[in-house]
Amino acid sequence: MGVYNRKPVVKRLASPSSKIYLCSGGVMVKVAFYRNYGKTFKKPRRPYEKERLDAELKLVGEYGLRCKRELWRVQYALSRIRNNARNLLTLDEKNPRRIFEGEALLRRMFKHGLLDETQNKLDYVLALTVENFLERRLQTLAFKSGMAKSIHHARVLIRQRHIRVGRQVVNIPSFMVRVDSQKHIDFSLTSPFGGGLPGRVKRKNLKAAAKKASGGDGDEEDED
Repeated sequence: MGVYNRKPVVKRLASPSSKIYLCSGGVMVKVAFYRNYGKTFKKPRRPYEKERLDAELKLVGEYGLRCKRELWRVQYALSRIRNNARNLLTLDEKNPRRIFEGEALLRRMFKHGLLDETQNKLDYVLALTVENFLERRLQTLAFKSGMAKSIHHARVLIRQRHIRVGRQVVNIPSFMVRVDSQKHIDFSLTSPFGGGLPGRVKRKNLKAAAKKASGGDGDEEDED
């Protein structure tokens, strides 16, 4: 009995990224897919700082964020971008690394509308704020374009797949819209708001109205 209760020896066949293993009994075992997750946000060091709590609450309400974590995620992305720009500014202006990576960073900022074409220096990257990133979210742009009644209504429309960017339906409120794609924000072709089939409630109301109209006509014919 002890032989059968003993755990089999598992050996990896190939590189560390391989998912195929060989047991001691010669049986091939396939393990589940695994990922190496990285940090996407960073919690504040002082959790109960009044000034920061008030500022975060204002941004959460103004831009319709679901929780503080969405705001911390933007702050973490901004801090990484500013750190890259700060490190590049320490290099010489003719350094090939500063020229290559600096131009790539500025192109990325121009593409997402975070900087204007006239702001073509790394110093402007250090002046970016969280509000600059939140203004480029799909949720904010959908509300400011008049497609939604409120910032929270815009989030509901996006999550329910009523909004598309170009040909692609996007259901992520935090989607960063590029400058070239901003003019292509519209209702989905299958959405009732975009000329598609009516929704469940509207279909029910139309069916009830049609039934009532047909019933009324029948009564009038009987009276005649």
